[in-house]
Amino acid sequence: MSTPTPNEGIANHGGRMTFTGPVSVGRGSSAHQYAPPEPGPDTPAGPAERAAPGWADGPGLSGGAVVITAVDCEYRAVAAHLGGPFEERTVSGTLYRLGTFRGRERARRVALAQIGPGNTGAALHVERARTAFAPELIVFAGVAGGLKDVRLGDVVAADAVYDYESAKEGAGEDVWPRARTAVPSHAVVQRAMDVVFRQEWTDYIIDPEPGVAPRAFVKPIAAGGKLLAHADSPTARRVRAFAGDAVAVEMEGYGVLHGASLADHADVLVVRGISDLLTGKDAASDARWQPVAARSAAAFTCAFLDLFTRT
Repeated sequence: MSTPTPNEGIANHGGRMTFTGPVSVGRGSSAHQYAPPEPGPDTPAGPAERAAPGWADGPGLSGGAVVITAVDCEYRAVAAHLGGPFEERTVSGTLYRLGTFRGRERARRVALAQIGPGNTGAALHVERARTAFAPELIVFAGVAGGLKDVRLGDVVAADAVYDYESAKEGAGEDVWPRARTAVPSHAVVQRAMDVVFRQEWTDYIIDPEPGVAPRAFVKPIAAGGKLLAHADSPTARRVRAFAGDAVAVEMEGYGVLHGASLADHADVLVVRGISDLLTGKDAASDARWQPVAARSAAAFTCAFLDLFTRT
């Protein structure tokens, strides 16, 4: 089983990831050189609001993709897999860095953004990205807390996302759940299952954590506006009671898939690396495991980008 050829170059990330010279990004025991990109053609006068027709076209390229992240470590993990040529575009003020992903089966242009946390914003950004880029697929890649049956560094590709905050509250602690569910397309779920079956996605992990053998699952997850920091919190208990088969919890997945339904049911996948288990959560643990989980999610995303085709 051959190792994918690393891409050449890495984007300069507008204050979040600024390099003044070539950067070494390790992959296993080796290191690969990445040079900062040249400024995009639209940068001096202000990036275009919408990607020009054919932004994803070129010799040997498949359809374009959009990858959205919420926080910095997620953005960095995906950006490390992109090579040039680099450009940038803004969509209603949101900056997208455009680079090229090159996998085993295909290469494609990717528009990458970091949007911050939350279901509502995620839905809006997915709908806008669909309109602006008309991509073949959209992936939301990031980290999540594990609820059950997962380990740190594992990956979950969501075949359903529950909005656990949709409920009716009565007197005292009475709560009547009205959980809503969003699901990706059948084609997306089928390809995600195929990525798990092939067991090749880990070849894309950059700087694998020693002693960690991450697994991948296609399972339901839960999403809501609260950042869960303890397994015994009232919200965590509610999630276990009303979304019992969810294996992870995060903050954007429902909005992502809801946004897909507003964008002509675009092919959208939510990919989450497990960064904590809602127990023993502290700053030191987050500093170690969030980048590990983000790299796992980015690796699975790359395998999915390589294999997915719209039929």
